[in-house]
Amino acid sequence: MTPHHAPVLLLVDDETPVLNALHRVVHRHFGARLEVASTTSPAEARRWAAFRPFAVVMSDLRMPAYDGLRLLGEVARLQPHAALLLLTGAADLDTALRAVNQVGVFRYLTKPWHDEDLVAHLQAALDHSQALQQQALAADAWASEHGQLSPQEAERHRLEALDPGITHVQWGPGGEVLMPALTPALTPAPTTALTPHKASNPGRP
Repeated sequence: MTPHHAPVLLLVDDETPVLNALHRVVHRHFGARLEVASTTSPAEARRWAAFRPFAVVMSDLRMPAYDGLRLLGEVARLQPHAALLLLTGAADLDTALRAVNQVGVFRYLTKPWHDEDLVAHLQAALDHSQALQQQALAADAWASEHGQLSPQEAERHRLEALDPGITHVQWGPGGEVLMPALTPALTPAPTTALTPHKASNPGRP
């Protein structure tokens, strides 16, 4: 998240009506202050997380062949500053504890949801993500000032927060980026612009 761009929320659920309803709630309460990307494919969400920064990632728990805990765990490794939210159809204390302790999920929400609660959780997640980024920058500044982190490493951390995966490129001795020649296999798949659709809210009983 940069000062000049709205933070991005990623929604992942294998049910399109659920995604549509979430889009509607987010658009109504946050408007242009929050950009939304969504997909029914956890594998696609994982690919996006490798090169596009997200402030908040909300995923359904139970999806075919790829559950939400696995997805959020992979996102956490790629983007440690993203706030993770888990959405599920049934309250499950064991799953909630595992989500928090093993994956680092910030909040655990159940369906059906109330719009006011959903908005409150999203706002808290946005605040949490921003705080994580600020803490990381402050820690890097302290380490750099005390000689525990080189200016090149500090810059790599900053770039990684802005563009996940960018630090996987080769670096020159002076801290410059050595860009390899692009081939079709190395070019990221383009994302599809998604717009909210009108739908009934499955979060309401």
